[in-house]
Amino acid sequence: MPELNDATRGRLLYGGDYNPEQWPEEIWHEDLRLMKSAGVNSVTLGVFSWSMLEPEPGAREFGRLDTLMDLMHDNGIGVVLATPTSAPPPWMGRLHPDTLPVTEEGRTEWWGGRQHFSHSSATYRRYAAAITEDLAARYGGHPALTMWHINNEYCTFDYGDEAAAAFRRWLREKYGTLDALNEAWGTAFWSQGYDTWDGILPARRPHYMRNPTQVLDFRRFTSDMLLECYVAERDIVRRHTPRLPVTTNFMPFWTGQDAWKWAEQEDVVSVDIYPDPADPWGAQYNAMIGDMTRSQARGPWMLMEQAAGPVNWRGVNHPKPRGLNRLWSLQSVAHGADAICYFQWRQSRQGAEKFHSGMVSHAGEQGRTFQETKQLGADLTVLSDAATGSAVPAEVAVVHDWESWWADQQDGRISSEVDYPAVVRAWHRALWESGHTTDFARPEQELSRYKLVVVPHLYLLTDAAVDNLVTYVRGGGTLVSGFHTGAADEDDRIRAGGMDARLRDLFGIATLQEWWPLDAGTTVQCDGFVGTLWSEELEAGSAETVASYRSGELDGLPAVLRNGSAWYLSTLPEPGALRELLARVADRAGARPVLTGLPAGVEAVRRGDLLFLLQHGRDQVTVSVPGRHHDLLSGATVDGVVELDRYGVAVLRKAP
Repeated sequence: MPELNDATRGRLLYGGDYNPEQWPEEIWHEDLRLMKSAGVNSVTLGVFSWSMLEPEPGAREFGRLDTLMDLMHDNGIGVVLATPTSAPPPWMGRLHPDTLPVTEEGRTEWWGGRQHFSHSSATYRRYAAAITEDLAARYGGHPALTMWHINNEYCTFDYGDEAAAAFRRWLREKYGTLDALNEAWGTAFWSQGYDTWDGILPARRPHYMRNPTQVLDFRRFTSDMLLECYVAERDIVRRHTPRLPVTTNFMPFWTGQDAWKWAEQEDVVSVDIYPDPADPWGAQYNAMIGDMTRSQARGPWMLMEQAAGPVNWRGVNHPKPRGLNRLWSLQSVAHGADAICYFQWRQSRQGAEKFHSGMVSHAGEQGRTFQETKQLGADLTVLSDAATGSAVPAEVAVVHDWESWWADQQDGRISSEVDYPAVVRAWHRALWESGHTTDFARPEQELSRYKLVVVPHLYLLTDAAVDNLVTYVRGGGTLVSGFHTGAADEDDRIRAGGMDARLRDLFGIATLQEWWPLDAGTTVQCDGFVGTLWSEELEAGSAETVASYRSGELDGLPAVLRNGSAWYLSTLPEPGALRELLARVADRAGARPVLTGLPAGVEAVRRGDLLFLLQHGRDQVTVSVPGRHHDLLSGATVDGVVELDRYGVAVLRKAP
């Protein structure tokens, strides 16, 4: 199948979403001049162009897109051509209200924004297929075309009647019989037993709490329906251009897609990353999403969107200080990105995102943002030959699962203070601060190549996933698990004993008596550290008690257990303590940091034969690097020591 390399062609892609329909044609030529001066070699066209291409049902107006495709080719810029199906024209909702999504309260979501489509609507799918077919037929042979981008940020939930009918079909295919569904959903509780498929609804808002397994299945269904939409359009363009890769952009840690499942259907895995410049751990978030996306892609990936400056959707939207955009972009390259792109090229003057930055900001060509755009383009040109297509080695894996997250969000959960993405981020941060590059892994994935595997918190685990974790440890691997893991099976049925018996045996736990969640802002004292968020009343069996609780109701009971190479943390240690514990366990397991002795705030990542050094702080620092190296960015030869300024980056290759 096609892959990202078929679009990069041995170079790092650089550019972003280009929306020239917002501008008069004289601006297009100015844009091309600026793109070439900045080293832009790729633009994404057509993402939100449906009303321009089909101003009324069945009409086709391709004239401006014809001109743009030709202009890009004439100027040596490749095109990632998008299907425009994420933003249907107003006429579609007006003429076909069945295409509009419905909320869980029964309210119709109207046109006037974007993503206002029902994934289950046959009418929407018919129009989407038609415009995709005509785009592929017209531009499939165009020399500017390098890749297809389907839709944009799939994120629509729909609880309407057509979605309800599709949900019932999905359930019949999954369960076969109502008896099997009733058993899986536990409908004996609260008199919910179904005697007909027609009686089943989407997880709409009831009088009181919803059936959690029904909600879980509805999330699975939503991911599958959106994936059906993607695959339908993908197959159309693939039929016309079998050698060109196809992608759609993920939103990281969004609950509506099982990205593990989706990534299997993509030629190129792409993602949108928007760290908050005001977040002191924004760099760690950027690294984490890069690690996650690289793992989904099983290699190089595409940064489809980021911001050159501020966004417009936070409560307070901070710009990026000088140098930060370059640093985070090169950090993404270090973590495996072969394409560095933005939303968008030129900052809009109208519309909902006019305060969202562009590579060319409102300040224009002389503005700081565009000057930094040019510098980054020069850097990526220098790195292209050395970085493109190369691998990022990792000895540590973080196990992550969307379905467990979905189940963990149920209304009747033990603690609303437990935010799954925040827990995963805390564990990744501990490893990142320790200097370890990490992969992400799905629970059923073969794990033997990793020296250390961590499970921050997976409430739901399938039997296959439990067996996989046990097999990994029995095969000599080192596993560290966080709290409340393995409590439920794939139907969100609590396992006997509150944790799967195989896991209790693996961790050396005799009895899990009770879960003791902590109130917001409260902590629990443990031997040598402070625990946060959660605690558990455990009785150790074969396990060694590494640390005990030293306050509260659980005083004297085990907080951290070790059973051979399997560790269990029944609380979330504060950041420094979690970092020290995981670093110690990693060292015992033979997993080594990329580089030791780094100053605080400096990150080291290996990609291929390159060593990336990234200074995430504002002070100048000195980094010791054994041996003689050539810095690709500065052109200097360094011998044992590298000086990094504020937000500085060095990309080193061993000198002969």
